This record gives sequence, C-alpha cells and structure tokens, in this order.
Amino acid sequence: MGVQMRVAVAAFAAALFASACGGSTAPAAENISFEAKSWPAAGPATCVEGEGGLAQIRSVDEFTVEFQLCAPDPGFIQKVSLANFNIQDSGYLNAHAADGLIVKEPNGTGPWRLKAWELGEQIVLERFDGYWGTKASVPTAVLQWQQDAAARLVALQAGTADGIDNVSPDDASVIAGDPSLSLQSRVALNTMYVGMSNAYPPFDDVRVRTAVALALNRQRIVDAFYPAGSAVATHYVPCSLEFACEGDAWYEQDIEAAKTLLAEAGFPNGFSTTISLRDVVRSYLPNPQAVATDLQAQLAAIGIDATIDVQEPTTFFDNVLGGKIPGLFLFAWVPDYPDTLNFVLGQFGRDAGPTLGATYEAIDALATEASVTSDPARRKAIYAEVNALIKELVPFVPVAHGGSAVAYRADVTGAHTSPLLLENLAAMKPADRTTLVFVQGAEPAGLYCADEADFESIRACAQIGEGLYGFQTGTAVAEPRLATACTASSDLLTWTCTLREGVRFHNGALLDASDVVDTYASIWDCAHPLHVGRTSTFAPWSIWGPFLSPDRCIAPSE
Repeated sequence: MGVQMRVAVAAFAAALFASACGGSTAPAAENISFEAKSWPAAGPATCVEGEGGLAQIRSVDEFTVEFQLCAPDPGFIQKVSLANFNIQDSGYLNAHAADGLIVKEPNGTGPWRLKAWELGEQIVLERFDGYWGTKASVPTAVLQWQQDAAARLVALQAGTADGIDNVSPDDASVIAGDPSLSLQSRVALNTMYVGMSNAYPPFDDVRVRTAVALALNRQRIVDAFYPAGSAVATHYVPCSLEFACEGDAWYEQDIEAAKTLLAEAGFPNGFSTTISLRDVVRSYLPNPQAVATDLQAQLAAIGIDATIDVQEPTTFFDNVLGGKIPGLFLFAWVPDYPDTLNFVLGQFGRDAGPTLGATYEAIDALATEASVTSDPARRKAIYAEVNALIKELVPFVPVAHGGSAVAYRADVTGAHTSPLLLENLAAMKPADRTTLVFVQGAEPAGLYCADEADFESIRACAQIGEGLYGFQTGTAVAEPRLATACTASSDLLTWTCTLREGVRFHNGALLDASDVVDTYASIWDCAHPLHVGRTSTFAPWSIWGPFLSPDRCIAPSE
C-alpha cells in the first residue's frame, strides 16, 4: 500500500473507530507518513567498552526495524517483552509527550483501551474491538486498588470484585475453605531486602552494615509473616534461576558478633535510625508493618533504636530510587524478566541509580561484565563472585523470596497468576457478568510505563499496550506480539525485527517501523525532544545500558 493511500485509510479508520466504539478514547490519530529513519540520524552512537547498550536503531522499511547493539545481549528478547517498552504511535507521542497527556491517557495497541482513570478510585478499561489478536473475554474490565488486604477479601466475598491480588497469609485458609472462591499461588520470583544507603552515616561503615545482617533472624520473619511457598533468601537471587546461588549462603543470626562489630565501628551502645516503608501489601512483603515491627525488635537486641517511618507509596518509591532514605528501608527486586542478570543489574552496574548510595565498584564491574557475556561458564563464575562480594560488602540484607497468592470468584474462567505480576485481564471471564473487576494493592503512579517502575503501573500498562514481544499468559515465557519475529546476527550485535502488518493503535493509527524507532529513541536519548514523562528519569531504561546524551538526563534525585 502506498504512503498516501495508507495515510488516507488510517485517517478514515480513526474517524470510524471514534464514532463506532464509544467511550473515552485517545485523541484521533495524527497520522505521520512512513519515512525511513535512524537514531542517531548521523550514525551509530559511540560505544563504551564494557557498558553494552544500543548503538543505533533504524527502520529498514515500513515493517522492519534493526537494533544495532554495542555488545551481545543475552536478554534482548526478554527486554523487548517488557511493558515499559510498549510501542507508541509516533503521532500521539509527538502531540502528547510534552503536555503530559500520555501519562494519563495512554494510546496503545492492546486488547483493552482506557475509558476512564478516576483518580483515587479506579481505572476503567473497555474492550478494543479493533485488536489484532484474541479479543478480551468481556466488554469491560475495572482495575481498583485497596491497601488493606482484609478489605480486598471483603470485596471478593461480597461479589464487588472478581479477583484480588496479594492475599494475606491470614486469609488464605478462609478462601481455601470457601467453595465460591478460588485461591491460586504465585511463584516466588522476588527478593525482599533491608536496604541501607552507604551515602549516610553510620551505614557508610561496612561493619555497621554487617552488624545489621548478623542481628536478623530471617527465618523467624518468614515463618511468622509469609505464606506457604515463601523461602528465606540464602542468596540475593532466588535459587530457581540459573547460576543464582553459586557460592556461600548468607549469614546466620549472631547477636554477639553483631554487637562486637558495632563497638568496633564506634557504637558500643548502638544508635538511632529509621525503618522506612510503604504500607502496601506486595508479594514480597505481605504484612509490611508487622515485618517492620519485628525487625525493630530484633535490631533493639544489639542497641539499634529504630523508628518505623511509613511513607505515602509514590513518595516512598521516589525516595528509594532517588537515594533519599538515610536509614533502613524495606524494598525488593521483582524481576522484569526471569534471569539472574536482571536481579544483579537491578541494583548494580551501569546506571543502577543511587538507591544504595555510592557505587560498589567491584560488584558493578562484575555486573557490567555479566551483561555482555553469553558464555555459560564465565557467567557462572561471575555470579559466584557477585554473591561473595554482596556477602562481604553487605549493600543490603536479603530476607525473603515471598510467595503470594491471588484469589478469584470460582466462576471466573481463565483465572491465573503471573510470576511477573502481569495477570492478563483479557483472558478472564466471569460466568454471568459483563465486567471483570480486579483489585490490587495501590494506585498506578502513571500509565506511560517507559517512565514508571512500580508494578501497579506496569500491570495496567500491560493491559493497554504491547511491545515487540510479550509474555505468555501466566508465564515468564516471551512470545511475539507487535513483531512476528526478532532474529539476531551470528555475532549477536544486530537484531532485526519484522513487524506485524495491519495493527492499529486505539486512536486508529497504523503501526509501522517509525513508531518503534521513535518509541525507543525518545526513551534512550535524554536530548530527544520527546524524552518527557511523569518524572522524565526513565529509570527502566537502565536494563539496556547507558542513556544517549547523558549530560541532558534528569537524575532520580532532581
């Protein structure tokens, strides 16, 4: 189809969609004729040895995109599967990145489109009848949030919710004994840890950090507050992942050794600090305040007087990512994709951010090497060294791999859990209802997920948009979505993706290769005119490597 004809058809389709589908829709398509482009336009970016990342992305033709990498990337397919990298329509991106509308009114290609975001209350999704794949099972889905696990259960029992996330361990037996409800376990693919920033005294002293590690009886915490399927973190990364648990296990509790280290560090009588958290039930932290209270009591045994500091969820998240918490904090890594590398790069290596303070150079160097290494033997050795250094330097204390559960009304067909917390609402159907209501723990921070890292946002984005690949329902297995295939060159430095033809965005625009180039370029290049989001830090990009034009980037603390 010629370019002029394609634009005319897309314009007609946009008008037709707006009149026929009803509800609140993204503004009509501002169609941009396909034009082959590259970013950077002047040629590949300069690659820094050992840092990986992109060199250039270009549209070879209307339905072919080529990614040139600076180093082999064993996780390429998993990365392009993430909802953080859902493809944007170039016209919509140009029109609504700067004015912020893209954060509140996303325009995707997924089975659901946004009907309304009633701030503080719910997000209403309507079935997108122009979807290229299997249509949603019901006309409407509603995503709600409720911090209190007991309140979520009440909604399920009352029939005002069809599914609830993160069932409290105290409620699991109640649900299991109710034939009208269904309890489903989620694989424990996360690590909850007690974080410490070495930018703030006394946690700039490794002896203090090690004393905190030795003070804690982590098994007691798991036994008391975590559901079945959970486990004490013997290593930072869950042992179900390849190479995750090479090397010695974590410290056992030793109160006297902890006191000795504190005395050597100049704190024979301990010190005062805070334990910061957000009171949001998550798979890795099913009872936040109870866990914090138990940690508080355990730390008191070595003289550390810890005050519990509960912060508003978005504020807490931003403070952690910005390295602004001077005391202890309860946080976790939940993987973007199921690979040991993702856990390690989440905290260490290039662009890991200031969460833990100043970089741990030895760990960072190994993390960076792992990100560009495909040889299995070397990867195994790298992760053994990483584990040894984490135990030696104690940037945090890994506590638990938290199992979790999702509960549904028993008449919901297609009910499932996702190890990546990406339950697919389109696959579920209540028996006699036309609306599916799912209740999670908190409100999304934003719906432009290139610039969001909280899983409440990412779950919502995964319903509305799509990447080149995505994850099969209920699994962590990647499969083609907007691409029919992405194939690598023999040296793994070039990936060529063939796009699915005839795919439409919710505003009626047709997908082409320029949309992919603009999506990735606007996130990657801090000097790009469309490098604008809710915070404009675009933290998820760190899994790819360095930003382009880093001198123009906004740091999380700004």
